[in-house]
Amino acid sequence: MCQGLGYQPNAPQSSKEPVYSIECLKDNYIRVCKLLPDGRQLLVCGEAPTLTLWDLTQGKPIQKGEIKSTAPACYAVAISPDNKTCFSCCSDGNIAVWDLHNQKLINQFQGHTDGASCTDISTDGTKLWTGGLDNTVRSWDLREPTQKLETYEFTSQIFSLGYCPKDDWVAVGMESCYIELFNVNTSITEKYQLQKHESSVLSLKFSSGGDWFVTTGKDNQLNMWTTPHGYSIYQSLEAGSVLGCDISEDDRFIITVQVIRRQLCTKSSTEPSVDLAAGQYLDITDPSERTR
Repeated sequence: MCQGLGYQPNAPQSSKEPVYSIECLKDNYIRVCKLLPDGRQLLVCGEAPTLTLWDLTQGKPIQKGEIKSTAPACYAVAISPDNKTCFSCCSDGNIAVWDLHNQKLINQFQGHTDGASCTDISTDGTKLWTGGLDNTVRSWDLREPTQKLETYEFTSQIFSLGYCPKDDWVAVGMESCYIELFNVNTSITEKYQLQKHESSVLSLKFSSGGDWFVTTGKDNQLNMWTTPHGYSIYQSLEAGSVLGCDISEDDRFIITVQVIRRQLCTKSSTEPSVDLAAGQYLDITDPSERTR
């Protein structure tokens, strides 16, 4: 069972009593915990043919629905700015397009020749970026969803990526432990390669302001970097591999999914606790506390 445990943000640091729990995806690993842009809903998916949608406005998470996919796993999702559409990266290489309100598949197209592993969407909702296990990053014009704009080739499988909301920067986390930032403005050829992780970079997320971004890895590390030069802001060694991350719209909280055996736990605090019961858990932290 994957179970989520929620903790009160203002509770004493020594208090670890959960205020709510979430059961999701049964015995399958969670790969994605995605806050919708309105901050009122949470989408969870992973190594299962289902995506679950949760309402966060009722005092405790309430499941709103469950979306069935034809692929055996979903590795990443992007949500349109109007909260209406979800783009999911499937293990079969396809990109599935979902109507979140009606919880129905409305389109699907071949994204990569191997599994589609990560995705992000531009702030205006017109361009989608996807990364794959075929060592490529691709961009798509969402006004014509099957219209591929560019293909960028790398020397390693792409495990994570993010599009900077401030400038034309795309950051890519790779299986090889490197992070690469490149500018997609054709008139600029700037490119940076960063390394602090000792293993695969499993997730990457830009802050809403675009001034910094977070990466997490199989090596249990969480790193915060400046955009685009990659100066280190903060580094933390967590209790287990950090599969995924997200950042709240106000840049106040970072959410991470960690694996310690099979259980999912959710907590909220200014610093992560590493002595919870063994499991896979969501960790909600305040980056402003970490940079003081």
